[in-house]
Amino acid sequence: MDFADVARGIAALALTLGLIGLAGVLARRYGPSSLFRTAAKPKADRRLSVVETLMLDPARRLVLVRFDDQERLLLLGEGRVLAEGAAPEETGR
Repeated sequence: MDFADVARGIAALALTLGLIGLAGVLARRYGPSSLFRTAAKPKADRRLSVVETLMLDPARRLVLVRFDDQERLLLLGEGRVLAEGAAPEETGR
């Protein structure tokens, strides 16, 4: 094996890694997720938003959801809603 073979192998590796990187950049920019971002409604028209989430353990999490002028606190786990309640009113601290 001479220097030309080693140089050709390194060049082929660099070309392959470059093409993989380019494919990753193009997939991130023009992939399926970009279709959903452009089709989404503007934020001003949205009635539902997730205010905050808190992981309690690997199976359960608390989610504070705002819709219209209400906030609801949801306990999610095991693929379903475990508990639901009105969020406590915020008081001056």
